[in-house]
Amino acid sequence: MSIFGRKRLPPDLVDPHEAFEAVLGEIEPAKEALTEVMPTTRLPGRPLSDALAEFEDRLDRAREAMPGWRSPQVEAEWEACARGVDEALARATRLREDAPDLGGFEGLIWAVESLLDPLESFVAAADRFRSLRVSVR
Repeated sequence: MSIFGRKRLPPDLVDPHEAFEAVLGEIEPAKEALTEVMPTTRLPGRPLSDALAEFEDRLDRAREAMPGWRSPQVEAEWEACARGVDEALARATRLREDAPDLGGFEGLIWAVESLLDPLESFVAAADRFRSLRVSVR
């Protein structure tokens, strides 16, 4: 055993962290669905409309699960993530309803990045949970 011991979350954060992980279980596949629209040398890329539908569906499920990880110790991060999900969904709706001409590869990159940007707050939330771990022996 290390002289430093292991680090674990305090008991009152175990359930919120598990709920956070469940939300990430929707966020990460939502992000992956969008990145699949990018063509590669072997594949043409997934149709944007299909990826967008999956993205919105998974974000809706993530939003429904968000209350499960709300806790005073991560309140600021929770609020940022809730705003991020709402903003990503709003941007997806605008993209779907307005259906602008993306003008090729660069436009597609812009669209994907603009949808993913609001979800960066989940990285800060994961970092916050890590920072709240305490040493146990």
